[in-house]
Amino acid sequence: MNNIPMFNPSPQKGVSIFFSFMVMTLLLSIALGLSSIFLTQVKISRDIGYSVVAFYAADTGIEQILMQRSGPISSCTKISPCFLDNGAEYFTVVKTPGLDCNASNYCITSIGVYKETRRAIEVDF
Repeated sequence: MNNIPMFNPSPQKGVSIFFSFMVMTLLLSIALGLSSIFLTQVKISRDIGYSVVAFYAADTGIEQILMQRSGPISSCTKISPCFLDNGAEYFTVVKTPGLDCNASNYCITSIGVYKETRRAIEVDF
């Protein structure tokens, strides 16, 4: 007689490997989903900070024009914007009353730019 054991396949063999593979797949998909959500939130938070800096750069442009006593003259244009110490820049456009400006004196538009985020302020006086 042969003492070699016979291979008797059982339907239960390999179930634990399949079950552990499914659990790991589920955990991986949950981890990837959560990391995607967290990365999106970090990007949004960063962009909000950039937006605030760009807004205050635009506000600086308005304040610079309003401080001129001889009449508003825009020295910071799209062609040559003014740069701030924090890396932001702004440019202003001054319009006299007419078709594009319904103000009694001037319309001032200032656009602040910081890391590709733009915010604009328009003042009519």
